[in-house]
Amino acid sequence: MNTNKNSSGRRQQGQGGKGKPSGNFKANSKRFTKRPATATTESDEEVKKGAKPFSKSKPFKKTSATDAPKKRVVTVPSNQTGIRLNKYISNAGICSRRDADLYIETGSATVNGKVITEMGYRVQPTDEVRFDNVLISPETKRYVLLNKPKNYITTMEDERGRKTVMEIVDKACKERIYPVGRLDRDTTGLLLFTNDGELAKTLTHPKHNKRKLYHATLDHKVSLKHLQSIADGPVIDEKKVWVDDVAYVQGQSKNEVGIEIHSGRNRIVRKIFAHFGYTVVKLDRVIFAGLTKKDLPRGHYRHLTPQEVINLKNGL
Repeated sequence: MNTNKNSSGRRQQGQGGKGKPSGNFKANSKRFTKRPATATTESDEEVKKGAKPFSKSKPFKKTSATDAPKKRVVTVPSNQTGIRLNKYISNAGICSRRDADLYIETGSATVNGKVITEMGYRVQPTDEVRFDNVLISPETKRYVLLNKPKNYITTMEDERGRKTVMEIVDKACKERIYPVGRLDRDTTGLLLFTNDGELAKTLTHPKHNKRKLYHATLDHKVSLKHLQSIADGPVIDEKKVWVDDVAYVQGQSKNEVGIEIHSGRNRIVRKIFAHFGYTVVKLDRVIFAGLTKKDLPRGHYRHLTPQEVINLKNGL
């Protein structure tokens, strides 16, 4: 075996004595670390452990809390926050995002009173969005029908600790729903809950003439004369009450009467019968805006079907 020596007496390995390393060493290997010129020499053992060389050029300095680097505050442009208008409309249950784009192009959507036709426009949390001039919300609309039992009051909460209808429907959905109108504590029957403000307003306003049918049980038989006077519309608290229909309940005693009315006045059915000397023993709302108690036991609730929601909105 021949070896060559250079002027310093060190041996050179490899062919031609060019000092190239032999084997499969890769030039970009992570094991290869070029030492800084100011670094002191470490032992081979330290190199194997990956120890960093100590540099005299950067002396140790004790730091304090005030020397800590400050967090970088990044401001997101307003056009990158909020929710895209087409998604907002879709989440409101109006249509799909693709169809929403078409409606936006035709000027059907307004934000804070301004018509928006820009694709990709983003709605901020404080914006008021309208579709065809109707206020909309990205929250999923819910419609829950309850067959209210007795001894529950129609309110969101009660400071006196009485039972409320909200205790029955609290797990119906994650959205916050509200009762449409109210029923007295002793009155049973149909009560609708929703977060659709526009529909709730329509259902409770007397001018929309939404049908409400009650089954009233009186303390004694109602005379035919009084039944006719009720049908004519009595004056209660100096205001005439318009009664849509009234009749004896078929197959029952004369003290059971069905009365249809669209007035939203407080305890109006009880006041009508009290005006003629009768006391209402039981009062049950059996029909509300076309909805019935069919297959809905007392104290239970159900979600309306899509067709029932359409019927409500179409005024059926």
